[in-house]
Order: sequence, then C-alpha cells, then structure tokens
Amino acid sequence: MAQCVQSVQEFVQDSFVPMVAVLCSEEAERVTRKNNLNFAELLRPFCRLTSEGHIRDPSNQLQVVKNLRICVNNLVTSPTTTSTSLSPAQRQLLSDVVSSCQPQESAVTNVVMAGDYELNFSVTTPWFEAYRENFLQSMPASDHEFLNHYLACLLVVSSTEAVPVEQFLKLSQEQHRIQHSGEYTNPKWFIPNTLKYYVLLHDMCEGDEQRADVVYEDMKQKYGSQGCYLLKMNSRTFSANVDEQIPDPWSQYLHKNNLHNQFPHNPCTSSSYFSGCINSGTILYYVRLFMANLHNLSAVHTDLKKGAKDSNSPACAAGSHGACLTLNDHDYIRQFIQEFTFRGLLPHIEKTIRQLNDQLVSRKGLSRSLFTATKKWFGGGKAPEKSISEPKSTCGLLYPPEAPELQIRKMADLCLLVQHYDLAYSCYHTAKKDFLSDQAMLYAAGALEMAAVSAFLQGGASRPYPAHYMDTAIQTYRDVCKNMVLAERCALLSAEILKSQGKYSEAATLLIKMTSEDSDLRSALLLEQAAHCFINMRNPMVRKFAFHMILSGHRFSKAGQRRHALRCYCQAMQVYKERGWSLAEDHINFTIGRQSFTLRQPEEAVTAFRQILINDSRQTAKQQGAFLREYLYVYKSVLGGNEVSLPQLPLPCIHSSATRVYFGHERRLAEGEKQAATHVSLDQEFDQDLSAMWCHLEEQLVASANGGVVPVNFQPTQCCLNSQTDNLRHPLAVVEEPIIVEVTFRNPLKVSLALSSLSLLWRFTVDGSSSSKEMTEETITNEETSAVGVGNMNKYALRNCDLFSPFRNHMDFLLFTDQQTLDLMVRGKQDLNILGPRLNLTKEDKMSVRHGPDRRLNPIITAPMPLMEVFFLQFPTALLCGEIRKAYVEFCNVSGVALCGLRVVSTHAAFFTFGSQATTPLSPTSAENCSPYKTVATPLQRASEATESLVSADDFRQPSGVIEIPIDGSILQPGQSTQLPLWLRGPDQEGVHEINFLFYYESAEKGLKISHRVLRHTVFICASRSLSIQASACRSSVPPHHCLDEKGSSGTLVFIDVENINTNEGGVREFHIVQVSSSSQHWRLHKYINPNKDKECKLGSRERAKLCFRAIFSEHEFHSSVSYGSQGSVPTENRSSDLTDIAKECSELDLNIIVIWKAYVVEDNKQLILEGQLHVALQTIGKEATSLTAKEVPQEMVLLKFKSDLPPPVILPSAEFCQLIKTNLHYPETCTHPFVQESLCLVPVTLTLSNCSLAQVDVIIDLRHKSSSPESLEVHSSFAWVGQSQYKLQLKPKEVLCLTLQACFLQAGVYNLNTPRVFAKPSEQSIMCETSQQTATPALIVISNA
Repeated sequence: MAQCVQSVQEFVQDSFVPMVAVLCSEEAERVTRKNNLNFAELLRPFCRLTSEGHIRDPSNQLQVVKNLRICVNNLVTSPTTTSTSLSPAQRQLLSDVVSSCQPQESAVTNVVMAGDYELNFSVTTPWFEAYRENFLQSMPASDHEFLNHYLACLLVVSSTEAVPVEQFLKLSQEQHRIQHSGEYTNPKWFIPNTLKYYVLLHDMCEGDEQRADVVYEDMKQKYGSQGCYLLKMNSRTFSANVDEQIPDPWSQYLHKNNLHNQFPHNPCTSSSYFSGCINSGTILYYVRLFMANLHNLSAVHTDLKKGAKDSNSPACAAGSHGACLTLNDHDYIRQFIQEFTFRGLLPHIEKTIRQLNDQLVSRKGLSRSLFTATKKWFGGGKAPEKSISEPKSTCGLLYPPEAPELQIRKMADLCLLVQHYDLAYSCYHTAKKDFLSDQAMLYAAGALEMAAVSAFLQGGASRPYPAHYMDTAIQTYRDVCKNMVLAERCALLSAEILKSQGKYSEAATLLIKMTSEDSDLRSALLLEQAAHCFINMRNPMVRKFAFHMILSGHRFSKAGQRRHALRCYCQAMQVYKERGWSLAEDHINFTIGRQSFTLRQPEEAVTAFRQILINDSRQTAKQQGAFLREYLYVYKSVLGGNEVSLPQLPLPCIHSSATRVYFGHERRLAEGEKQAATHVSLDQEFDQDLSAMWCHLEEQLVASANGGVVPVNFQPTQCCLNSQTDNLRHPLAVVEEPIIVEVTFRNPLKVSLALSSLSLLWRFTVDGSSSSKEMTEETITNEETSAVGVGNMNKYALRNCDLFSPFRNHMDFLLFTDQQTLDLMVRGKQDLNILGPRLNLTKEDKMSVRHGPDRRLNPIITAPMPLMEVFFLQFPTALLCGEIRKAYVEFCNVSGVALCGLRVVSTHAAFFTFGSQATTPLSPTSAENCSPYKTVATPLQRASEATESLVSADDFRQPSGVIEIPIDGSILQPGQSTQLPLWLRGPDQEGVHEINFLFYYESAEKGLKISHRVLRHTVFICASRSLSIQASACRSSVPPHHCLDEKGSSGTLVFIDVENINTNEGGVREFHIVQVSSSSQHWRLHKYINPNKDKECKLGSRERAKLCFRAIFSEHEFHSSVSYGSQGSVPTENRSSDLTDIAKECSELDLNIIVIWKAYVVEDNKQLILEGQLHVALQTIGKEATSLTAKEVPQEMVLLKFKSDLPPPVILPSAEFCQLIKTNLHYPETCTHPFVQESLCLVPVTLTLSNCSLAQVDVIIDLRHKSSSPESLEVHSSFAWVGQSQYKLQLKPKEVLCLTLQACFLQAGVYNLNTPRVFAKPSEQSIMCETSQQTATPALIVISNA
C-alpha cells in the first residue's frame, strides 16, 4: 500500500475513540456562531490531549492513557435503522471526497528501479486516506458493538440566559427523552447512565462576568465541581487589534466548500440551510451528520435558522473561523477539553468498567476480579439457555441489551477506548468463545476483529498479531452476514497492519478479495492499494503492479472518477511502454486518449492516440480504422479553425534516412531522333562503385582544366543526395533551378490513407542575417502533388523549385499535407529530421549513441551558373566488333550564362572521337558522309607494294583520355547550340558494354562558388563478332641478293591470319578485306606476298585467309598501307588516335597492324555496307598477337544441392561409334616449290570419307586442330589449311565422299598432313564421337625448294 501520513498505530488508535454528544441551547449556539462555527466544530481542533491521563482497572492497577483523542458531535436524532450497506447518499459523499482530493503537481514521487524498469509514481495516496478516514467515521452505530456509541453528553448553556439552571434542566430532560423514550434508534448510547457534563458558555464581549461566576458557583453546588465547567470565549473585539493575525486551527478540519456543492441532490438540504453564517464545514463532520441522521435534519435546520439572525455580523461577513477568539481563548478551550476528559470522562469510564466487571462476576458467581477468574470462566462455560421466542437474524442469535455476553463486549470496548489493550484482548477473546458457542456470527466476527486489533496495539507484547482472526472476521462479515461495510472496515485495518509488518503479498491478496461488483469506487481504491503493495515488495513485482493499476483505472472509470482513472493508466503505461506488449499498449493509449479528451485535455489525448498510430500495431484493420477515426476526431477538435500553427501528424511514417534530394532540372526526354543525356535522375539507384568511377572521371577533367593538378578544395559533384552520399557539407544549389525532394512514406496501418495537397515548407536565412524568416512566394515557389493514396510503402517526389535570391539559405524542410479517412480530413505537418552517420571515433562516441550532421536538406544558394544539355543523333545501340559508325552530338546552353572549357572523358577512350565542325553536313542523314574513309585512286606502282606516308612524332603520343570538344570560339553563349560529328568504333570484345561519358564545362564568369559543372551520360553497346586476326613476325630467310630492297635489308616477314567468326549475326553475309595498314615509328610494310595475285580477299562464315607481308626497318616514322584491288582507302580525318591508340612500347618490334574491312549486311531486304577496322600490336618477333583479348569468364556461383544417392553414370562412346567413318588422305608425296619467287606453297589434298555403317551419319570436320601426337612432333608442323576451316556433312549408308582441301606451306620440310579432326554420330543419336583414324600413322609430305 502507499505510504500514509500517520503511523499504523496512530491510524488504528484514532479509528476507535470515545464519542461525546453536544446539546446546546439556542443562545449558546448564537454565541458560537460569531466565529462561523457551532460548538462541536469549535472544540474539534483541541480534541487531542497533549498530556497523559490515568485510570485504574478492576484489579486497581494504574493504566496510562497517552495521546488520547475524543470525538465531539452535535446530537442529531434519526429514526432510521442501521443497514448492511451504504446508502446512495453515503456513496455519493465518499465519491465526492475522493474526487475532491487529487494528486498535487509538486507531490513527492518515488523512483523504483526493478530490473530494466524505471518507474516514477506518487509515494502517497491522499485520496485513499481521505476515503478511509471518512468511511470509518461515517459508519453508523450498530447493536453488536459499542465503539460508536456515545459515552457522554455536553449540555451547553449561555451565561446570558435569564435562568441558566432551568436551561440545563431542559437540555438534560431532552437528552434523557432522546435516549430512553424509544422513539429514536439513533444516536445510540453506551450505557443507560450517560455522563452529563454541564458547560456554561460566557461571551466576554456581551455578558456580565460576575453573574457568570455566580451561576457557575451554583452549578458546582448542584452538579459538583467535576461535572460542570465555565468556558469563557469571544474575548476579541473588532474595534481593536484589527491587524493582529490569529491562527486558524479549524481550516484543516473544515472543508472549504459549502455543503451545497457537495450534496446538491439531497432533498434534505434546503436553501436556508446554506444561507447562514456557517458556509463551510468539515467533510468528516458532515459525513457523520448525514450518516447519523440522513433523513431528519430538523434539529440542525432549526439551529441554522436561529443562527441566521446574526448573518450580518462582521465575523460572519469576514468568512473566517474563530474571528472573535484570542490565543487565550484557544487556551481556555484546550483547558476545558482537558478538564472534561481527565475529571469527567475518564473517571466515568473507569467507574463503568468496574461496574461491568462487578456485574459479570456476580452473575457468573465468580471472584471479584476478572483477572483472578478461573480458567473455566475464561474458557467459557455452557451456553445460557435461551427461550424459543428470542429474536433471530440471518447472522445468528440476537442478544438482549442486558445479556452477559454484551456486557463483556461493552467492557472490552471501554478498555480498547482507554488504551487498556491487554484487558480488552482478554474480554474480546472470552466474548468470542461465547458468541461462537451460541452461533451468533455477527457478534463473533466483531469480537474476532477487535481481538486482533487489541493484540496488535499492545505493542511489544509476546502475543503475535492474529491475522487469521481478521481473515475469519472478514469472511464472516462478507459471506455469512452479507455486511460489506463491516468487511471493508476490517480489511482496511488488517491491510495496514500487514503492511506495517512487511507482509505486502498477504495485504495485496486481502485487498483484491474485497473487490466486488457492488461498489466500483471501493474496488478501484483497493486495487490501487494492492498495486502499491506489489511494487513495495522486497522484489518488486512490476507487471502485477501495472496490471492491477489497469484494473483500478477501469473501476475508477466506471465509478465516474475520470482523473484518477487517467492517473492509473498513465502509471501503468510506464511498464508496458516499448516492451512488445503492443495490444496492451494500444488499449492503454486508447483509454488515456479518451479520458484526456473527456477531461478537456485535448493535447494529451492527441499524444496518446498518436502513439497508437505510430507503433507497429497488431490490431485488426477494423480496430485500426476505429483508432484512426478517434484520432482524427480529437485532432480536428484540437486544431479547430486555427491552421496558422500546424501540429505534427503521426501518419504516414516518414523514412527520413531514405529521403533523397535532387538539385537541378529533371532530364529532358528524347525528342524525335534526339536522345538526351541520361545524367542523374531519381529513378536511378545509388551505386557506390559507380559513384567512385564518376568521381575518378571528374578528377581527370578537373586536373586537365587546371594544368594537370587537382585543386586541394576539390569536391566531387553530387546532384542527388541520399543516405550513402557524403552529407557533411552544405550542398550547393543554383538560383532559378529547382530542388526536388523525394520522401518515402510508410503506412503502418492496415487501412489506406488518402493524402492531398502535399507541399514543402522551408525556412530561408539570408546570408549575414541574424534571424531566420519565412519567405514569401515571390522568393520561392512550390509545387503541390495531387491527391494520392498511401499503401504499405510509397515514394513521392515533392518539388520545391525556383529560388530567386542568390543568398545562402538554411532550409529546414517540413512536409505539409492534408490527411483524410472517410469523412474526416485534417491538415498538419511532419518534420524531415535526418540523423547523420553514427560517430565512432572517440571513446565517448563509442560509449554513447552520437550522430554526425546530415546537411542534405540545408543547401547554400549560389549565383547563376550555366546549364548545358547534350543530345545524341543517330547513336547506335549495336555494333560489330571494330565497326566504325558516325553519329552526331548536340550541345545546348539552356541557361542565361555563357559556358566555356567544354571537355569530355570516358571509361572507353578508344570508343569515340570527334570530327571537325567544318565537315559537319547540314543534314546528318546524308549518305555520302556515312563512310569514315575517303576512296582515292592508288599511285602507279606495283600492286604488291605499299603506299607510304610520313607522320609526325607527336601523333604517336599516348592520349590522356580527356578530350577538349572543338566548338567555335570555345564559348557557348546563352541559348546557343552546336552539333559535332562523333565517330564511334565498336569494342573489340563481343558482348554488352557499358560506356560512360562525363562532360565538363565552366562558367565564363570566374570566381564563382561553383567552379564547374558536369553532365553524365551512359550508353550500352551490344558488340557482335566480326573478324578474328592473328599476326606473327619472323626473320626473313631470303638471301640479300634476291631482295629488291634498295637498302639490301632482308626485312621481316609478317603473317596475318584473318578468320570470319561471325555466325550470320545481324544479317552479315561476308567480309571483304579492303586494306591492311601499319603504323610504326621504325617499321613499315614494304611488300605484299600474294599467291592469288590481285584477287580480292572475301571471307564467308567460318572462312580463314592467310596474308603475308614483308616489313623493313627505317629510321623515319611511317604510316604505310597495302590495298586490295585498284583502289585504296585512307582515313578521312588525319587523326592518328584511330590507328595508334592501342600501340605499346616494345623492345624488339613496334609495329601496329590495322586491317580495314567491309561487311555486307542484309537488313529489311536491303543490303548495307558496314565498315570497320581491327588492330593488332606486334611487339616481339616470333610471338603471336591477336585482335581478341582473352575473355574473363566469371566463376559461377555454386548452388547448394542435396547430395544424390548415386552419381549419374558416365556414358562412354562405344567402339562401334568410333568406327562409323573411315578417312583417307590423297596427296603427292613430294612437292618442289620456288620459295624465293613465291613465299607460299599451296598443295591440293583430297580427304576421302567412307560411311561403314548402314545408318545415316552426321560428320563434322575441323581443320583447326594441330596434332600433338609423339609421331608428329618429329616432323615440321608449321603449315596451315587454307579456306573453310570447318565442314558439316551428312553421309548416307555406305556412301563415299571426297573433299578437296588446300594446305599452305611457308618453307621446305617434312610435314604431317594427318591433322584434321573428324567427328561422327548416327543422325538419330545425340552423342558426337571422334573416329579412331585420327591416331593412325602420320601422312607425311616432303616439300622441297626449287
């Protein structure tokens, strides 16, 4: 349970105090009303004695009475009978008591650490203490116990009465009539001979003090000095000491509001009742007043009417209490209470105890003292015989007032009231046995209850607290007697006692058992106290605390205590929040929202409903829709018509880190034949490797523009910022260019949200300004999106465009939106707060969670910059390897600033080059300009000799990769555009190639914050196979005197193998070798050795051609070419980058071979001619070079597979398959050839194929194989098969086929012709097997030099 202001002993002791009634004359009541008090209220602050009292028990032992408090009440009669439950008026009174007592904002809070829970809640519960105190004091007097019965009656008469003694007599007779006439069941009296104490009240301001003393002397003579008292009061006058401050001890006992505010519904409370000077009263007093006489307030009503005569007095008008009393009067009242108690009340109680003891002893025939009673008497004798006609009740036997058992109970109650707990326990224990033996269960439960209280209050005694007595009493009250009022009192006492002993679990169990459906308020308060018991245990039970707080809040809500219900739910929320209890958390937040809205706390209601929506709820879609409607309704009521300051919207959720910011215009789409540069767009996903590649290209461009040095302050251009880019610096935006912000929304609910009028809000700070301000639409224009619906995850690009001031701006972007569901629509905003990367450098960063800055939403606006757009015309998507194609590129300056320094760099520098602007045709579609070469007539010389041209040494320098774009004047004015031809050459490797261009340009104005701008473009080219070129060089063996070279140099022989590896891809029919050129600083092709004379070289599919040239050394730098036919081709553009871009420095040979070809293609029933060139770099004599680079085959990912039981069997070809075909070569055994005149010797060879089977056979003959058998290694193998390199045939059963081949020899020697590989299979089979004739005896041929 929560902590209380009083200790447990003080609380229990103050729950049972002697009761004293007050009966005043009308004149005495008038005297006291001067202080806005009646006589009982006047005495209440002084009813606790500060000094000790003494009494003697029946054994003449002196007992000390400490800290005694008496209860003084006005005597009010009531004909009502006692009830086992509270009446509606009583319930309402207790409800108002609890409602009026709310937790203070500055109340002490307790922080409980239990595991990873940190709970903060109020230490005390004053509303529960107020309820408990009012409940205990409002309990009606009952017949089975005497604790609430009056022991004495104060008869008060004013000294201003004509004959005070007669007034005392009238009051005495009135008291006797009330007690003994039988007309009234309430109030109840302890004994028939009630103590009457006569009080003479003297007003110091009005009465005659001497007369008062005379009257008092007569009273002492008549009633004795111990039975009367003269009380002087009202010593203070208003004419003097006006400014004197007198303390007001009544304020803590009297309620600040009048009774009308507490009980407006009670019919007994008339308007005149509240019109008197008593405009306030204590809750405790009025509770007793109403419970004692709820339906008959005539006496009080009469007294208040009499007091209304003085309603115009200064004291009454002042509204304060005790205004006519001085501090001496306070002492007089305190002395009066002490005299009454010590000289009147305690002696009367002592006398009554002795009389009861004597009666009990005489009736039982036992000894004179209860302490010397025998064990038989204490153990209880035989039950007294009762007549059949004695009354019964549902609780058992009803005793008459003179029954000995009730006398024992009276004696026990008196001992308890004067703190004689040992004797009280003995009496209660004895009475309990008698009651149980008579089956008087109500009396027995009361005796058990008070026996347990007496045992606890003994303090320091060896007797432990009998908790089982309390449990039995509670069960009897509740289940047998059906009296929940007494059961509740018993539970309240026992729970406090158990709590004081640290038995929080037992106390919580007891409180929970007392909850029921008959009283929501009682159940709520007890459940709250049970929750406090769980949290105050040695090992706090946090979840039980929260669960019972939820139950308490629910019952508070049913009882109409909304503030207390809200407090309970808020305290429980500390346990359930962010713990994974999503459904419980939703319920708590929903309840908090509703209670807050009902209590007119709309902001708290919005916060609670917001929590339901932003969490990942597991509610059904219907329930989520209900939550959303509640939130929107509350939100709309909070917003009202004021939309100046928009509150935050919880939905949809913004994935802030995924926000992307794009600076600049969006890419223009293709227009007709034009293809715009791809650049950067929001549709492209960020790739770290690509970003590094673009950064490297930009560094090359910047270095080229700055003399080969990259500036120290260089920062790569970032057009689109996201979570993976470097956002530590403020991005730079350009005036009059848009800023596009892409926001990612997530809808955590299962219901759709309709959003409309989405726009961006910003804050603009002018450079040098001390404060930020909201800019008008003249500075920044904004585009709104149309209405959209948000499902699970959506992205929207919000445009915030056209900033017209070239100042620095600090832009805190917000999202402004309309949100609606069904018929509710609200307006609000959401902040775009982006956390930077987590810091992990210092120790403090690693020990805590710190984030760096992210400034992607805080751009700096700079001065105008040029803006260029690039378009491509006739740009192909597919090329043959080495194919040369002409396209056009157009540069447009779409800004108002001139641009210059136009450059470009690419990842494939050999892919393109720019043509001259002078040769650019007016119409790009002119067919005559589509060829990259000029066709010219060759000079009059031998066809086999080469055409030579000298070139400068500068043309052989390796290009840097950065190309300056040749435009007129090197400046592109605003609105100006220009076109340039762009020569493209297909990549040497087949496949799809990604080629990236980065264009660079600067502003004509220098000193701007942005030094340059770049434009990206990415194309994909599909390269198809064309020709494969293999070249090798060897020293010539021709004697010097046979050489026609004027310098006498024997030279070097260059052999070039050209193979058509295109398999009719792209409709290619055949290739023509147009020209072979060389480019070298010291070597040149001098002569073409052509065995077919001037026959044109044509290559069909899979055909090969072998070319032989003589190259000679020279001191000059040459470009030479050998043409086929009568015409030759030279490059249109005299730019050596097309010819020497793959040349590499070598030590022995520096010869670059360029083979120019034409391809005849059929496309859409039209024949086209494609042109291209392939390059081979010969570096070392005797080492073969090829135009095809080795293709890297990526290692495939090995997928996880279940291991099979048995591996699949390996199927080997059978012997019959290997004997399907027999082969035979027919050729001359010897051949003589003049190698000096003709370098190549061609020998015809016939290959005979015989089908030995009775089935149709598919045959493949591959001539590219070079034998590696041991026999063939002994003979020369440097020959080649000329012509088609592969044949696919089909032989019928028993068919013999002869195939004519040609073998080409370069020098004399012995050669093995048995190199063709023959594969055969039956037509219906899928396995191709090589025949066994491949490994037969070598077929040798001898070649001699003539």
